[in-house]
This record gives sequence, C-alpha cells and structure tokens, in this order.
Amino acid sequence: MSLYARARRHAWRMMGVLAAGVVLVALVDRLAGHSTLAFAAAIVMLLIANAPMLGFNCPTCGKNAFFRGVLVVPWPNRRCTRCGSDLDAPAPQNR
Repeated sequence: MSLYARARRHAWRMMGVLAAGVVLVALVDRLAGHSTLAFAAAIVMLLIANAPMLGFNCPTCGKNAFFRGVLVVPWPNRRCTRCGSDLDAPAPQNR
C-alpha cells in the first residue's frame, strides 16, 4: 500500500474521530448539561488518534505528507512538495 493511500486512510479515520467527538460533546451537553470534561475528552481523543500523522513522511526526503509549508492540512499530498516524489507509488517490497 502506498504512503498516500495510508495517509488518506488516516485522514478518513480522523474525520470519523472528529465526528465522534462532536457527537460525544453534543450527547453529554444534552444529557448532563454543559461540561468542560466532555470537551477535554474529545480533545484527548483527537490528540491520540492524530499521533500517527507524524509518521507519513516522504521516503526520499522525509517531508511530511500533511504539511504545506508551516501549515498542517487535513488531506495528504499525492506528490512531495519538496522533492517531487510520487507518494502514490506502491511501496517497495522488502523480502
């Protein structure tokens, strides 16, 4: 599986975790009233789920697929913005 495909799967997973966090906060707000603990739980959940993002680096130069300069965006690059490598190319098989 290519780096881009794995990074894209991570982006979809993060969208699901974000939706779960919104539902959690809305549900707690509806059932127990406004609670900062629900927001804290959603933030911790998002931080833990997003930790693998730092591992999606270009195999040639090491630039992260989610970074555009100093900005982090929710969708990965298909091509490395530093060296131009195709991140959608299949990963080499080590046998």
